[in-house]
Amino acid sequence: MIKVGIVGGTGYTGVELLRLLAVHPDVQLTAITSRKEDGLPVAAMFPSLRGRVDLAFSSPDKADLKQCDVVFFATPHGVAMAQAPELLAAGVKVIDLAADFRLKDQAEFEKWYKIPHTAPQLLEEAVYGLPELNREDIKQARLIANPGCYPTTIQLGLYPLLKADVIDAGHLIADSKSGVSGAGRKAEIGTLFSESSDNFKAYGVSGHRHTPETSAQLQRYTQQQVGLLFTPHLVPMIRGMHSTLYARLTREIDNAALQALFEEAYKDSAFVDVMPFGSHPETRSTRGSNMLRIALHRPDGGDTVVVLVVQDNLVKGASGQAVQCMNLMFGLPETTGLQQIALLP
Repeated sequence: MIKVGIVGGTGYTGVELLRLLAVHPDVQLTAITSRKEDGLPVAAMFPSLRGRVDLAFSSPDKADLKQCDVVFFATPHGVAMAQAPELLAAGVKVIDLAADFRLKDQAEFEKWYKIPHTAPQLLEEAVYGLPELNREDIKQARLIANPGCYPTTIQLGLYPLLKADVIDAGHLIADSKSGVSGAGRKAEIGTLFSESSDNFKAYGVSGHRHTPETSAQLQRYTQQQVGLLFTPHLVPMIRGMHSTLYARLTREIDNAALQALFEEAYKDSAFVDVMPFGSHPETRSTRGSNMLRIALHRPDGGDTVVVLVVQDNLVKGASGQAVQCMNLMFGLPETTGLQQIALLP
């Protein structure tokens, strides 16, 4: 059994990890930390876990995380970098769901996240945890930088086109929408029900911290200079993410060949569903599951390809992807504990 610790178990990604790992056949939940909720039974805060998780929260200074095989950090930016070096030195593998290790450039990280990086020696070693594109590296890793939710949809939606060199990489557009759970489990005016319900708005238009992460990863798949225009939006739903991606084709290719690029790229990826050309994937088709669905369009048969990508921002966009990485790191089938079917209605 894999002994698992979770740092920051009270947020949305933390409880999502608990939901998935509580029924994982190869996992033993060992420690769940929360400084504020020290001593409180997990099931008292999250009744959905009654009978599944018998542990209580413990403050970080009481939890012996070094007894774990792997520790997930479902914490704000800056926490994992402070604790990862000591855990790694003790032989514990680390999966960070925040952004501490997503950017290889320390100055770039500090520019976007406004905090000093205290473990720059680990930036080069950290493996970007997008299994569909980095599967073999993840298998050998001891430190995983779990991707952002928006970057997951954008990268998987554009990768086959960049790899085949059929689009202008310098003029990519990502028009993305997320449910309010992406903002985290905290009291904040913008995500109060009376503020976000019956409302729709863009944010981060002049610059969002997921842009450098996404651009750096996309750059790995093309010789062209990547230019990405990314606009995120907040929609009045709890879970779900929808990215509409636009790219200009630079050579003649028919629709069947476009579709074949995606089907070939993800033929061995259990959690990427390439739908029939012209489909309209819905966020509810992935709700509560680790599935990401993709569909292609080509308006009026012109030189613009439109890629529609949907996922659950808390599962494939965060905790489910982290568990997917853990499975690979410990030699398990990638799908172990992640076969949930989306909830409908």
